[in-house]
Amino acid sequence: MKFMKLGSKPDAFQTDGDNIRYVATELASDVVVNVGDAKFYLHKFPLLSKSARLQKLVTDTNEENNDEVHIHDIPGGPVAFEMCAKFCYGMVVTLNAYNVLAARCAAEYLEMYETVEKGNLVYKIEVFLNSSIFRSWKDSIIVLQTTKSLLPWSEELKVVSHCLDSIATKATMDTSMVEWSYTYNRKKLPSENGNDPHWNGVRKQQMVPKDWWVEDLCELQLDLYKSVISSIRTKGNVSGPVVGEALSAYASRRLPGFSKGVIQGSDITKNRLLLETIVHLLPAEIGSVSCSFLLKFLRMSILLECEVLERTELMKRIGQCLEDATVGETTMFDVDTMQRLVEEFVAHEQHALNESLLEEELQEIRSPKMVSDPSNKIKVAKLVDGYLAEIACDPNLPLSDFVNLGELVSSFPRPSHDGLYRSIDMYLKEHSGISKSERKRICRLMDCRKLSVEACMHAVQNERLPLRVVVQVLFFEQLRATSSGGNNTPDLRGSIRAMLPGGSHESSRSTTEEEWEAVGTAEDTQALKGELATLKLRRGCPQGSDQNSDDGRKGNTEKVVAGKTKGFHMSKKLFSKIWSSKERDGEITSSDTSGSPASTVIEETKSTPSRSRRQSVS
Repeated sequence: MKFMKLGSKPDAFQTDGDNIRYVATELASDVVVNVGDAKFYLHKFPLLSKSARLQKLVTDTNEENNDEVHIHDIPGGPVAFEMCAKFCYGMVVTLNAYNVLAARCAAEYLEMYETVEKGNLVYKIEVFLNSSIFRSWKDSIIVLQTTKSLLPWSEELKVVSHCLDSIATKATMDTSMVEWSYTYNRKKLPSENGNDPHWNGVRKQQMVPKDWWVEDLCELQLDLYKSVISSIRTKGNVSGPVVGEALSAYASRRLPGFSKGVIQGSDITKNRLLLETIVHLLPAEIGSVSCSFLLKFLRMSILLECEVLERTELMKRIGQCLEDATVGETTMFDVDTMQRLVEEFVAHEQHALNESLLEEELQEIRSPKMVSDPSNKIKVAKLVDGYLAEIACDPNLPLSDFVNLGELVSSFPRPSHDGLYRSIDMYLKEHSGISKSERKRICRLMDCRKLSVEACMHAVQNERLPLRVVVQVLFFEQLRATSSGGNNTPDLRGSIRAMLPGGSHESSRSTTEEEWEAVGTAEDTQALKGELATLKLRRGCPQGSDQNSDDGRKGNTEKVVAGKTKGFHMSKKLFSKIWSSKERDGEITSSDTSGSPASTVIEETKSTPSRSRRQSVS
């Protein structure tokens, strides 16, 4: 810390009680200066020789035959006046970052200018401020903190603006020019303390991070902090992520419980103002602050009942990086809030896509931050699946909320629907009293073609699912084992096609409500279980040993093909059984009976090899 020592005479000011100050000298005092509650018994000559204001005040008191002067509005109060009085007497006065501004304001009030006497106090303090204080990172911050109690004098004397400019300039300078001594909140390294046993005595230049100044500014009050950050951003040499790191550090320091997403402390108004201020200071760049930080901030804004504008801004920013969120972070919010976040994500992705297409048309360089990344949708879909699984056990969760959120990401690419299946199953288990039409609605969220073998095995044994879903699961698992075309579905006709997702529009329209709501008999369910178990075993057959002969491998291949064909014919019988059962119960509409299931599957069996050959040739 920088300091300046004025005067050479020893300090002769003494105290008599709490409020009386006098100079220990043989000369009797001839003027009493009242400053607030304090009385100063002083001498006119040294005071009047340097203060134009005291000259006027003493002149006025002489006309009134009064030897007392009252200056209750002097900035800095009795302490600041005493420093000025000591300077007038030539006594030692030590100025530093903590008291220099009070002395400067008091000297301005007393009009201690060069026009009164050369080398007066105002001039000396100005030299000290410009040559030492404003050149020091630490001292500039300390002086800025003292300006608040000395308003409006500190602003009129431009000390506030000088401090802001000094701090912003140093925070935005090249880090190669920064010394670690600038920051006083950093813990010293062992080599700097001389405690490192491996230190060879040669001090190496330490790499200074770009956010070296972040912690130091956390000492500032909110209004001063806002001014500093605004000045730093105006300089334009600091990136958005560094400013975001500064805001995150300040929020963690100033908002009790912020890191845990809870409110601690009773000053709701103060915390609300702090949060709203930080939201307004957030950099515009995407990724300048982490999604975790924004989610915590949104949580706090809801608890503090902040204005809609701030909450909307936070949701918009979260939507721009929702793929970085975790399930645990999103469970802090209700379904409506989560739905808003996903909607903001969808809007952002669409905007990014439109921007990239427009730039391509204009043959401009595409901004990497505005390109829609397909993997983001996969991450958000997985996030929503996990969120639905967490809230599915809530007995008060309406089906519409569950389905509406699921439908928002229904078009998002998903390698697997296992997570969605688990959340649907958990909801059906907790809400066993929902109607058949509601079961139909929730199951439409799921694509049976994207279930793993383990999920298929569980689904076939799941009595909470409609029979239609179980049939779809078994069919696609059977198809996966028998067709080399991956997830391609055969060109089925009639009700089998109607019971599968992705069928023709005509067959989808002809599917009856009863088909969706049908619940399998115990015999049907048991047959499906056995079918999938057999299929699972057969899928493990091709893993023969590499040591087998060519003839052995050929024989194993023939067995596998025969097993798959047999399994597929077993599925034909099972579909025929389900079909016959529905016909007896009158559940199939006339439009669905255009072809029997047996003929449909037989036709498919015949057509599959030729289609496979066409695919292999192409």
